[in-house]
This record gives sequence, structure tokens and C-alpha cells, in this order.
Amino acid sequence: MQKNVDLYFVDGCGRCSLHATPACKVHTWAEELQLLRGIMLNAGLIETIKWGCPCYVNQDNKNIAMVVAFKQYASINFFKGMLMKDPHNLLQVSGENAQAAKHLKFTSPQQVIDQQSIIAEYIQEAIELESSGAKIEFKQKHELEFPQELLDKFEQDPAFREKFMALTPGRQRGYNLHFTGAKQSATRTARIEKFVPKIMKGLGFHD
Repeated sequence: MQKNVDLYFVDGCGRCSLHATPACKVHTWAEELQLLRGIMLNAGLIETIKWGCPCYVNQDNKNIAMVVAFKQYASINFFKGMLMKDPHNLLQVSGENAQAAKHLKFTSPQQVIDQQSIIAEYIQEAIELESSGAKIEFKQKHELEFPQELLDKFEQDPAFREKFMALTPGRQRGYNLHFTGAKQSATRTARIEKFVPKIMKGLGFHD
């Protein structure tokens, strides 16, 4: 997985076989990504990298949004998009099970340029929302209490969430115990990422 934010814009996130190849999605949306990056930085956010993608945080290191390249579009993903007002009806959800994140889609550099003031408006709202201490009320229908890092992963990767929820209750419990056994957030995130390949194959922790 990509660890250098500058290299993301050159080689991609490193989460698939297209990493550092001409076919990587970052090349399809190179101009759009750089424009979005500039808007994020102009908003006073701090650029870092999380989950292999550019992540923009406030002065307290709280996540505000990510800039990501997908096959069909480039996007800004707001971590607490579900709480945003969205006066221009532009925010979209990543899947039917999404409970926190929403994103803005872009398919041309001109679209980013034309919507620059709106994008800045949405970023400012997201910053203020985080500063207010607003929390997402996750609606969990499962007996397990998942760590926040796993919930974040579900929001970022709906396909992963689908595979995880398709596991037997025992396998879900096994992974959850392993993930929550780590005291540090970074360690929990690392454990989750380590087992993504097994989970995507439908395998349990001990398989």
C-alpha cells in the first residue's frame, strides 16, 4: 500500500495489480486530482496519506476528507458526509449500506474548475462539522461491537464490507477479537489491512 502522498499522484494507492503502471486510475484523472489537491490545501488542511490515498486532516489531526481516483471518476470523500447539508444536491453515497461518508464526483478538469467555489464551501462545512464534535450515529444490526477502524474500512470499501458481513458469525467474531485486541488505532488499522485478502476470499482468521 502506498505510504508516500506525492507518489500516490504518480503510482496510485498500491492496493491492486495496476499500481505503478500506465493503467492505474490516477493517470486517467491526473489533472482532476491535482486540482482537487490544490483546493484541499488552499482550505488550510494538512495533507497526509491513509489507506494508501491522500487524506486531509485539520490541525487536531482529525479526518476531514480524502481525494481518491476510481475507475469512472475522481472524487472527494467526506468522512462525515451524512451530516452535511448538501445545499446543491451534489453529495452521493458510496453504497446502500453507507452510514457516514458521502462524496463529490468529478469527470473533467473543467467540472472541478466550475465548481471550485462550491467545493470550497463543502470543505469548510466539513471542517466546521468536525470542529463541532458532531458524531455519526452508526446503526449496527449485529451483535458484535466493531472498532471504529473497521467501520471506517466498511465506508471506504463497500465490497470489503459485503465480504466481511457474508462471513459466518464465528469468523466475524474471530476477526473482530483480533482487531479489537490492539490498543493502538494504527495497530488495529494495520491488522485489518493485513487480513483484507483472506476476508475477500471468504476465509476465516484461522483458515
